[in-house]
Amino acid sequence: MTDHNVSPRQATGRREGAVIVLGSGLTIVGSVMVSPVLPKLFAEFGPVEPNAELLVPLAITGPALAIALCAPLAGWLADRFGRKNLLILATLLYALLGATPALLNDLTALVGVRLLFGCAEAAIMTCCAALIADYWKGDERLKYVNYQVVTIGVMGALFFVVGGILGEHSWRTPFYLYLLPLLLIPAMLKILWEPIRKTPQVTEELTPGRVNKATLLVGYLLIFSGMVLGFIVTVQTPILLVGLGVTSSTLIGMAAGFGLLSTLMGSLLWPLMRRRLGTSGCNALLLALLALGLWLLSEAQSYNVVLLAVFIHGIGAGMLVPNAMAPVMNALTPRTQGRGMGGFTASLYIGQFASPLVVAAVIAALSTDLRGAITALALASLGGACLWLLAQLRASRSTQTSPTSVS
Repeated sequence: MTDHNVSPRQATGRREGAVIVLGSGLTIVGSVMVSPVLPKLFAEFGPVEPNAELLVPLAITGPALAIALCAPLAGWLADRFGRKNLLILATLLYALLGATPALLNDLTALVGVRLLFGCAEAAIMTCCAALIADYWKGDERLKYVNYQVVTIGVMGALFFVVGGILGEHSWRTPFYLYLLPLLLIPAMLKILWEPIRKTPQVTEELTPGRVNKATLLVGYLLIFSGMVLGFIVTVQTPILLVGLGVTSSTLIGMAAGFGLLSTLMGSLLWPLMRRRLGTSGCNALLLALLALGLWLLSEAQSYNVVLLAVFIHGIGAGMLVPNAMAPVMNALTPRTQGRGMGGFTASLYIGQFASPLVVAAVIAALSTDLRGAITALALASLGGACLWLLAQLRASRSTQTSPTSVS
């Protein structure tokens, strides 16, 4: 007997995947498209707003904090009311709230709207990740996880450039581009389908197994610590370059773009590395690459060495998100995927937000400078790589010594 409360879709294909990965890309566009107009925001509001030094950067970074705080709630709502409808509503709010700052003349109101915009981003990212977990299993799921990461990187690079070009005319112009996701909503309505039962009588067949809480905790800690280490390059590289005498915004931007390019390379290499090394081995590799990149950055005395450091670090960072996300997805049951991925999203963005605070804390605790702090965190990353390598070796030894099962 057919249950009419369950979607009749038995398989998904490229159309669903395209809609989801494009929706995922909206989260990176939220910050990179307006970052190039930061100086123009200072020029506009600095003379009239006493707190401009605090509020202008918050207009750029505030959404990340809102995502971190709202993602768990978004996950609960996705589990309670369904992913598709929440995703469509969040995309609509993303477009409207994203474009609203172009119409504002008050900096405090602009920051407030940007924080609400971050709440919409939290729902989009959480729902997209949960839908990937719902729609696909096994290797297909891993494929779309990687597609998601690659798409985020490509869209980030594209809209960073577009935002800079449009921002040359006015700081308001890039904000109008946030209306573009309205074109994605009809595709969401037509192509996506709701995988969750709508009835309160949830049977055990819908929630096989139990949530692996240990795997969730490890995944959350891995993505948090990885984002702390990853955003050291994003935040601190311009400071180090200025210390080397590199003040050209073009050269600093090229270093950021080179790092993003290597992140894409890491994402593309991840499926091969995971097949060859396993999840633990891949974690050991990516943390070792982060450590090497950070150490080279701390020792760099020339622009070329900085580029090499950013490149190596970016490859490790590119493998981080998919390798941390895949075990978390597998540890969840169908009824908890929204909440579980909401926790993952929150951990990711808390790590980004905490990264400069961790660097400042290390500088204070060790009475060192920025280079010394980066070196210390590189050693911490190397220690994490060694722990994951030991875990991989132990797992391999257990597999080799376990008795052959009898059919």
